[in-house]
Amino acid sequence: MPSTVIRNAQNDPATRILSVWFVPSGKRYDYEDVAPVTYAAFTKASSKGRFFNEFIRDRHRYRRVA
Repeated sequence: MPSTVIRNAQNDPATRILSVWFVPSGKRYDYEDVAPVTYAAFTKASSKGRFFNEFIRDRHRYRRVA
């Protein structure tokens, strides 16, 4: 997942939680109720940061994970 904004992302389809680690802080945030189709499109997006900002960031509840 090469991106200048997002270091890594993992999705749990059972809970619909998308975990995202950001560059350069390495901080992890969990985003709730992310549909599998959204995650699939996210993994295929040419710009992960742009896709994240448009389709995930302000559309899903989130929490920072310590």
